[in-house]
Amino acid sequence: MRSRVIISLVAVALVTCASVRAADDSPSPSPTPSPPAAAQAAPKEQAKEPSPPPSVTVIGARDAHGILGRDVRSAANEDMGRIVDVIVDRDGKVRAAVIDFGGFLGVGSRKIVVDWKALRFAGVNNKSDSIVLDLNKQQVSAAPEYKEDTPVIVLGAAGSLQPWDYEH
Repeated sequence: MRSRVIISLVAVALVTCASVRAADDSPSPSPTPSPPAAAQAAPKEQAKEPSPPPSVTVIGARDAHGILGRDVRSAANEDMGRIVDVIVDRDGKVRAAVIDFGGFLGVGSRKIVVDWKALRFAGVNNKSDSIVLDLNKQQVSAAPEYKEDTPVIVLGAAGSLQPWDYEH
């Protein structure tokens, strides 16, 4: 029922946007005189067409979840930390996740970067569910620490990493 209400509200918003746009496109009731010759010689500022309404996508509550702050566990149920950031390349493709690993209550922890393909989201149904990492605690503890504005060293599951071109 709730999703039908949301879809109905979205439909009303789109119809309203379309009717406002149609009203803007209708001819004005009185003709506008042409500008004087001096105004025509000035650089033309073209009237911008109104931009089209944004597209709308409805994603079911069970189909997508936020991941920042989510617990990460190994396949053996070892605590691997929490996701604190996501790394994308210049094309906007998600490449890796930054995990705050080790320590206790944030003390003594360090950030490491794991390949996005090494994470498993299949069992994530609500906020209390953990994301599973295809690496064990020993492998992750050997990873170098992530520091912003330096080349990113990404730890991945065996055979899943691809070269990542970057410029200094």
